Amino acid sequence: MPLYLFSSPAAAKLATGPHASLHRRRQFLFRVPHRPSRRAPLLTSAAERPAGRTMATADTGASTVTDSRLRGVKQALISLSDKTDLANLGNGLQRLGFSIISTGGTASSLEASGVNVTKVEEITQFPEMLDGRVKTLHPSIHGGILARRDQEHHLKALKEHGIGTFDVVVVNLYPFYDKVTSGAISFEDGIENIDIGGPTLIRAAAKNHKDVLVVVDHKDYPALLEYLEGKQDDPDFRRTLAWKAFQHVASYDSAISEWLWKQSNKDSFPPSFTVPLTMKSTLRYGENPHQKAAFYGDRSLSLVNAGGIATAIQHHGKVRQSGFLSSYYLTKTAHKIILTHLMSIYGLFGNNLILKNLVSISNF
Repeated sequence: MPLYLFSSPAAAKLATGPHASLHRRRQFLFRVPHRPSRRAPLLTSAAERPAGRTMATADTGASTVTDSRLRGVKQALISLSDKTDLANLGNGLQRLGFSIISTGGTASSLEASGVNVTKVEEITQFPEMLDGRVKTLHPSIHGGILARRDQEHHLKALKEHGIGTFDVVVVNLYPFYDKVTSGAISFEDGIENIDIGGPTLIRAAAKNHKDVLVVVDHKDYPALLEYLEGKQDDPDFRRTLAWKAFQHVASYDSAISEWLWKQSNKDSFPPSFTVPLTMKSTLRYGENPHQKAAFYGDRSLSLVNAGGIATAIQHHGKVRQSGFLSSYYLTKTAHKIILTHLMSIYGLFGNNLILKNLVSISNF
């Protein structure tokens, strides 16, 4: 009689419970070489194991799980801090036939919206630990994201270990930037708002974007669902999402780096730093009519509430020339600035005609 061996007591409980899902029965069960371990409760007969479960046995060894797409099972992993439009995303993916894997609060929100969810710990057979610091950092998750579907040895490795693939990964990160700019925050609280698992998931999915769609912005949910409904592969769409994912993580890391430097070195200049720029608008043209241009705002922590043109609100008028003001309006604006604070004019312009006009009207 074959012996059925679970990898842990938790695995046995999850697989035999009344609500055991498809994913619970997909877990890798180890071969029994000799006397079973105390930590591995056995199911020794068909009567003792749940009907319909697909499990590896001491006779067959490895799990029969293969690439989820070959089995017709599409999987999406969702782990969000900002849950804007989560219900629409979850229901949309479910309608398209996706099996949804999720973490903690995200899973609860999806369930409240009527979406069927499998929790990550049911896949990993390992509970969240260290106050949530370790949730998705597991081969059963990252193996399913990073495996190349065109590499037979990758799929063979997944099959051997009972790991299914992920087709979609939707992740956003702990709101570190908002936390450290919202007011006084302790160093310990700042550290706890540094996301680790999220960036790891994002980078893994973005690296393997040929096989995995990665989304980090809720504004992209409609485009994602439309793309999936179309059933036509578009490499450019995948690459754009991957670019956005890496840019999202890079901006996130730049804020952490800047914050940590200030915690230790106060007002001294860092030997190197990354400036996180965000496009505010494209401009009609650059310094000359044949040149292209765009206007960016600096999201560095040091510039929060610092003002500047990038944070100004346009109340009236058409954007002119390089996207700013005509010489006449720039002259009037610069004049007002000088009357307020002479040094504020530094760097605002380089037009000799404007400078000449300012000299004549300001008498400085």
